[in-house]
Amino acid sequence: MDSLSLPYTFSQRAQQLTSSTIREILKVTERPEVISFAGGLPAPGGFPVEEINAAFDRVLRENGKQALQYGPTEGYTPLRQWVADDFKRRGTDVSLDEVLIVSGSQQALDMLGKLFIDPGSKVLVEAPSYLGALQSFSLFEPQYAGVPTDDGGLIPEMITDTLAAGARFLYALPNFQNPTGITLNLERRRQLVERCAALQLPVVEDDPYGELRYAGEHLPSLLQLGRKVGATVIRLGTFSKVLAPGLRLGYIVAPRPIIAKLVQIKQATDLHTATVSQMAVYETIKSGFLDEHLPAVRELYKRQCGYMLDAMEQHFPDTASWSRPEGGMFIWVTLPEHIDAAQLLEKAIERNVAFVPGAPFYAGQAKANTLRLSFVTVSEERIREGIAILGELIKQ
Repeated sequence: MDSLSLPYTFSQRAQQLTSSTIREILKVTERPEVISFAGGLPAPGGFPVEEINAAFDRVLRENGKQALQYGPTEGYTPLRQWVADDFKRRGTDVSLDEVLIVSGSQQALDMLGKLFIDPGSKVLVEAPSYLGALQSFSLFEPQYAGVPTDDGGLIPEMITDTLAAGARFLYALPNFQNPTGITLNLERRRQLVERCAALQLPVVEDDPYGELRYAGEHLPSLLQLGRKVGATVIRLGTFSKVLAPGLRLGYIVAPRPIIAKLVQIKQATDLHTATVSQMAVYETIKSGFLDEHLPAVRELYKRQCGYMLDAMEQHFPDTASWSRPEGGMFIWVTLPEHIDAAQLLEKAIERNVAFVPGAPFYAGQAKANTLRLSFVTVSEERIREGIAILGELIKQ
């Protein structure tokens, strides 16, 4: 039916919405014969099903009435305290009232958009950046300004006075960035927070993959470094990648005045995050379970990444280049400039291989000769088969 003939009128905001490129591609990958490097899904083999099942059982058996009742907007206090204590253990002094539990970090992005963005507000993002964040922020009609990146990620000195003028915040993923897989090095982290402190530019540090490092050295967070120089850093974390995404549980760590406003926004959004999920996650992790669980997950991801990198070395032409992640789930490929990844995808799907073209990850001028590969949910055999097909198509 033509939208003009509908007996109701959508808001201008709703009319501007478009479907996620990745979600549309995933419809194709539902066919079992398709080798999919498209989805950014964690490996199901890393889900601690038995432990989470036991945690839900204990919570419902021992505290069922509390678990099934409304809870405070800020979140389940023991879980918030666990988050604060975890940051302290890693060298960042975070208090309980600086922690807000949310329904997945995607909700955090939506709430931050509501908090900071008016129509026409300037928002700085990496080029390329996380597609889910661009979709979420776009609902509030910002004007994006891209911060240039290179093989080392975001370039702090490119945040000029002119670029930052009037910007509400900078959105960045310093660890194993989605889509590039690149990690911001220590020197650039320091430069970034110092620059943003001088500009009084808030930084939204999104870190869903930080616990999935399988090579290199752990680096301090932007939150930790920023607090030493007076930068405003709002850090987003999630239990989706370390436990399971179906729990829909994340958190925001931010200065108290920001948390206070976010609490008001959350009250108008969903009142509070699901109590039973919060209690079950706390029951699962309270005694150090993640320290036992994550090494096996990291080893799994390291193996998968190695399979893909080996296959790419064997089958991709010298004219292509790609990132070599130290953690996370993604490899970013840059093709010769004459190749359009969207057209390559059409040919790949004909051969039952899928990936995500790079263009949708750019808020501004896109590089059509880029693409993202995800390796964590595909078997070694299918990784090698799919990469061989892609290599053949690129060479053609």
